[in-house]
Amino acid sequence: MRREEPISEAATETFERHRSLLFSIAYRMLGSVMEAEDVVQEAFVRWREASEGEVRSPKSYLSTVVTRLSIDRLRSAKARREEYVGPWLPEPIATREDSDVAGAVVLDETLSMAFLVLLESLTPVERAVFLLREVFDYDYAEIASLVGKSEDNCRQISRRARQSVAARRPRFESSPEQEERLMGSFLEACMSGDMESLLALLSEDATLWSDGGGKTRAALNPIHGADRVARYFSGILRKAPPGFVVRPASINGRPGFIGYFEDGRPQSVTTFDVAEGSIRGIRLVVNPEKLRNVPQMS
Repeated sequence: MRREEPISEAATETFERHRSLLFSIAYRMLGSVMEAEDVVQEAFVRWREASEGEVRSPKSYLSTVVTRLSIDRLRSAKARREEYVGPWLPEPIATREDSDVAGAVVLDETLSMAFLVLLESLTPVERAVFLLREVFDYDYAEIASLVGKSEDNCRQISRRARQSVAARRPRFESSPEQEERLMGSFLEACMSGDMESLLALLSEDATLWSDGGGKTRAALNPIHGADRVARYFSGILRKAPPGFVVRPASINGRPGFIGYFEDGRPQSVTTFDVAEGSIRGIRLVVNPEKLRNVPQMS
């Protein structure tokens, strides 16, 4: 039976102190703001119903609830993503200081769209162990309790996950300042139709992923090669609706763009992978369901 008495103010304050951590775990696990918020809300419900005697450590209890709920959701999401129309990309977060979501998430390199996509190669349990150890600095005894495995097993899972991530991770990383310069030049070249300058900014093996989820027009398969990527992206901007505006933005802690309709609604979010001084990947999210938490143009 559900406990009917209201939760105390102290218990609510305790939960709120951990909210940023809980959302950060859930979002990195699920790649979805809406699902992460649902998981955090469910954790609050369970926190409200828990007896004081069964909670020795609020952080450990709440982390366990969020981790296990996220693992369960990720397992069920796997089937849905296999049926997804076109490439699946994480739901982007606008991480400027005045964004509502930005204040609820721990910002670091592992929040980037590229890193979240990289985590898709892991199983749900591998993903949880990797994040808890490498990002949130839990020790193996805590992780074992959170995921319901032995410490030795968690060490093995962590090692496999690290090796998998390292094998897929780009060898060369760029600074935000370099990314901003490249993206500014990229946007200028696209808007002016300067294909020569555009091609000079892209690596030969550049790839573009476009996530429309079947809700709007988007490429159904990744687009490979600098020439094809340049022509596709410049074509999008040439065919943009009247009053369409592009603004630089911080997306998942990295430089990117937000495209806006004339009425200020977000139409798209674009992020970039940069390595060795050129753009190697472009991720374009146009699925309107994934843009609900992107702020309108002010």
